[in-house]
Amino acid sequence: MKVSVQAEPFDLGAELADFGTGRADVGAVVSFTGIVRDDTGAMEALELEHYPGMTERAIAGIVDQAVERWTLSDVTVIHRHGRLGVGEQIMMVATAARHRVAAFEAAEFLMDYLKSRAPFWKKEHGPEGTSWVAAKDEDEDALKRW
Repeated sequence: MKVSVQAEPFDLGAELADFGTGRADVGAVVSFTGIVRDDTGAMEALELEHYPGMTERAIAGIVDQAVERWTLSDVTVIHRHGRLGVGEQIMMVATAARHRVAAFEAAEFLMDYLKSRAPFWKKEHGPEGTSWVAAKDEDEDALKRW
């Protein structure tokens, strides 16, 4: 299991190259990569702040829940912090399980958690200045299914 909160970009291909391979108990690998998007047409960058140590522990705790609930063989979660430009990779989730349904459901569970509960504070930068990003009702609603 890997949880990384980092400022540096990650190499998606390298991260996935060996993920879940060489194991007799893995029948499915699911991955998701989040990209910084501009919903307003005026965002120049997204800045993420966090408390080192606390953030990693919070993410590791939810990874432990996913592993137990779906009997996962492996998990990788990478989430970036700092100032990120539109189009940059912001996070990835990879799950490996015996069956595809477990891998897909666990990945969705982790993504919903990261979007709504991981302790990051987000600030948008644009030509008019900066503004903090508020929580969205639809992100909260997504957690209700779990």
